[in-house]
Amino acid sequence: MTPELHRPVPADQIASQGEEIIVEASAAECAALALRFGLPEVVSLRCRFRLSPASGGAVAALGHLRARVVQVCVVTLEPFEALVEERFSVRFVPEGTETDLIDPEAEDEIPYANGILDLGEASAEQLALALDPYPRKSPDSLPSGEGEHAPHTTRPFAQLSERLRRH
Repeated sequence: MTPELHRPVPADQIASQGEEIIVEASAAECAALALRFGLPEVVSLRCRFRLSPASGGAVAALGHLRARVVQVCVVTLEPFEALVEERFSVRFVPEGTETDLIDPEAEDEIPYANGILDLGEASAEQLALALDPYPRKSPDSLPSGEGEHAPHTTRPFAQLSERLRRH
């Protein structure tokens, strides 16, 4: 199955001094990614990769993702546009050579098959990782009493305590 955003790059074609490749999603690809991630809209997605060959067929990649998406606020349930920007570092490794160790400090490994890296799918995965799982509009735009410092959100029993003191 071909992913929504597919940008194949042969691993053996990457210059020994490294190279930069930019992945930019078309309107149709953005629409397909929005459907995949359950978003009202992916307005734009652009990801810049700096690729460098590494040992054992691996390819080191430094990336910069920039996307505009429409998310739904978990407080008001209203859609709003958000900018997603993330710098990341990953290693593309031949399928079957992934490290078994779980190290939160280690670079993420992305396996590739048949000598082909898919920078489009890597871009989509980075977007998924960078999305806020509990998106909120800015506190300034929330209805009164629903900001981060409202008494009922920081001290949920304050009103009850006040009523009990009066009685």
